[in-house]
Formats: sequence, structure tokens, C-alpha cells
Amino acid sequence: MSRYLVINSLDNVGVALGDLEKGTTFNVNGEIITIRESISQGHKFAIKDIKQGDDIIKYGSPIGHSTSNIERGEFVHTHNLKTNLSSVLNYSYDKTPNTVNNEIVEKKFLGFVRDNGSVGIRNEIWIINTVGCVNKTAENIAKRFDNVYTFSHPYGCSQLGDDHKTTQKILKNLVHHPNAGAVLVLGLGCENNNIKEFKKVLGSVNETRVRFLETQSVNNELEEASKIIIELQNIISKDCRVPCNISELVIGLKCGGSDGLSGITANPLLGKISDTIIDNGGTSILTEVPEMFGAETILMNRAKNDLVFNNTVSLINNFKEYFIKHNQVVYENPSPGNKDGGITTLEEKSLGCTQKGGNREVEAVYEYGNIVTTKGLNLLNGPGNDIVAVTNLAAAGCHLLLFTTGRGTPLGGPVPTIKISSNNQLAERKKDWIDFNAGVLTTGESIDKLSDSLLNFIINVASGKETLNEINNYREIAIFKDGVTL
Repeated sequence: MSRYLVINSLDNVGVALGDLEKGTTFNVNGEIITIRESISQGHKFAIKDIKQGDDIIKYGSPIGHSTSNIERGEFVHTHNLKTNLSSVLNYSYDKTPNTVNNEIVEKKFLGFVRDNGSVGIRNEIWIINTVGCVNKTAENIAKRFDNVYTFSHPYGCSQLGDDHKTTQKILKNLVHHPNAGAVLVLGLGCENNNIKEFKKVLGSVNETRVRFLETQSVNNELEEASKIIIELQNIISKDCRVPCNISELVIGLKCGGSDGLSGITANPLLGKISDTIIDNGGTSILTEVPEMFGAETILMNRAKNDLVFNNTVSLINNFKEYFIKHNQVVYENPSPGNKDGGITTLEEKSLGCTQKGGNREVEAVYEYGNIVTTKGLNLLNGPGNDIVAVTNLAAAGCHLLLFTTGRGTPLGGPVPTIKISSNNQLAERKKDWIDFNAGVLTTGESIDKLSDSLLNFIINVASGKETLNEINNYREIAIFKDGVTL
């Protein structure tokens, strides 16, 4: 079994698939490479002599430039590699030919068909708080019952302008989410986002399944809420799972705590799953805009048309402007954990991250807080922060999330969050976090066989199998803000 990988024939670095000791030798393209110092799994070494100032090539694309002369076999990382990224750029549309052989699979999942025709993969009762002041009240209500969940947040009052509207949009989308068989909207009474105001944003709802309680208006909010929950439980108890086509599935693509193997194992695996879901009429959503920087042209050139291309350009440049507005450099990434795992620059991280989106055309670009309604691959505006991105994807309508990680995290969102490890060691150590191991791709497993296994796992989750975040009750939300709090 190979102990290293050269991803693309254009690359001038290789990646250690396991820890490499100093003095280890390889024959790379007819040249003997001797490892000059110990290199950890996921990290890079030069397979050619590289001059100071030359580009370092990985995935067939530059991931930065060398800050010193680098000899074959030498360790390549933060001490001798620096990003090429700068600020806002101009782009041209060079459409990638769409040569797709659709992979049609005869698979169905067991879901819940809602009155409005949407499909859910869970039939839970959600308590949605209009304001952070009732977080603990909601938690105490949920503790009294099975299959009742709430998602604490600090907002709903003392916010101005767009931040207030954003909070309302995210909460509105959760109320309407098809995984919720019923919802209790819990308010305080004096907040900006009080129930009366929130209803204006919420729009039409099934009043049998969506109920409201203002805690300042009742003597005992716990008892009043409990009565409502019991009524809702009786209603959803009559709901049954029925066979649904996977064309109904909306999946969210996310990575967090990435390492040097994420772009080699777990993320390409998600790309293959995304392609399969799309080929069968389904939807996948890619977000984490800052983690597209450096690989954005790949997505731009897969845009369906000029409009989608221009929207993608705006998506990238507007997020860069957000950084600049706050006097931050656009390449302040990767995280310390990413670097420990072998990722050096944002370009390298992005080239690995965007592989989650597979190879299909980009059909549409959506703003943060909007529900995605376009079939196929969609881009969603939003940051890379794990909990904010997870919430963003759930609020956009994802039934479940595919979350790759090389470092590990227990985090989960309002919807099933399937954790996929990029390496075998993490899957072995963190069995209470990791649902699926993509690390076996480094030890000979084929990506076709593994993608079949992951697709079957997804079908089972969509049909009711609990993910580890659900078993451990790791269900959290965080709402993006960019303005004044009173």
C-alpha cells in the first residue's frame, strides 16, 4: 500500500498518507525521493526542487508560493509556503464543458409527506424561541417530553436593521422546516421579535401544527406549554412514513476541523454523493464562502449560465468586501487545527473544500437565510464557522448534513448531521462522534464502493436511523450577525 500520494500530474508536492520517518525513500516518476525530516500524516513534501518564489502546486493548482528554496524530500508547510491570495478580483467566464454520465440509482427512503407537498425525514416537535430570554424555559419544557427539541440562541431583541431581519428569517425557516411535524413558537412578550411581529414574517402556517405561546401572558408557562405539546404529540402520532424518491432529498455539504487528507478522502467522497443525488433529481447545497477563496474559479466556470456566473462572482467579492470592511485580511485561514493536520494556506484548504460540490453545474446562488428551491447544486452565502454554517444549511431546507472532519467535532444541528472522518485514526478514537469513515480510501478501498456504502447509510438516516449527534442530543444553532446590538 502506498505511503504517499501525488494528487495531480502537475503537482510538485506529495502528501503523506501516514507518518513518514526521516530517511524514507520513494520512487516518484522515476526519481528517488528521500524524506529529509519526519513528516506527519496529511502533510506535504517536495517531489521536485522548488526555487524561492515559485508556485507550490497541489490538486493541479497553485496553493501559494515558496518563501525559500526547497529541495526534493523537504517538508513543505508554513515555514516555507505563503498564500498568493489578495483582495477583490475581476473574473472572466470560461465555462467548463458539461460532460456528465448520469448515475441513476433505484433507491427510495421512507419519509413524511406534509400537507404542502414537502417531505420530511423526521417527525419531531420543535420549540422555536422568538427571543433568547426564553431559552431556559424552552429547555425545561423539552426535558419533559420525548421527541421534543429546542435550539437556544441569544437574539430576537436589541438588534437593529438587517441583523434583526436575519434572525427572523432563520427562525421562520426553522418553523417551516419539513423535519418538524409540529412547532411551538415560544415568546416572551416585550421583545422586538414578539409573536405578533414574528407572525408578519412567518406567513401562512398550518395552525393545527404550529402553535404560539407568549410566556408573559400566562400564569404558568411550563404547564400551558405542556398542554400544547401533548396536543401536538397526539397529532403527529398519526403521521406515517411512506416511500419517497431520493429526488426529494436536500443535502447540505459541510467540512470542519479539516486535515491534509480531507481533500483526498472525505471531501471527494461527498462530491461523488452530491453528483449521485443530483443525477437522480435531488438537491445539494455548498456554503462556507471564505473557504471557496482560491478555488472560486472552479465553481464559477461550472456556472449554468452568465447570470449564475455573475452571481457567483458577487458572492465571492462581496464576502471579501465584508472582510475588508472590518479591516481583516481575506486569507486569515486556515485554523490552527487545520495547520496541525497539514493544511497550510487558504488556497489549499479551498481546493480541498470545494471538492464536496462534485462535478455538476452550479444551478443557482442563494443569499444567507433563504430557502433553496432549485434542484441540483446550489451555492449558499454564509461563513465557514461550523455552527453558523450548519444552521444556515438547515434553515435553507436541508434534510440532513454531510459533515467531513479530519480533527473531529461532536457538533450537530437541528437536522441529522452525519460526521465523516477523513482518516482512520479519528474514526477509531472518536466512535461516539464519527458516523462514517472515509479514511479507508487511503488503504485501498475504492471510492465507488465506498460511495455506495455512504449512499445506503444516507438512505437509512433519511428513513429514521439516528445519527450520533441525534443520539447524543447535540443539536445547536447560531445566527450570523454583522451589526449593532443595543
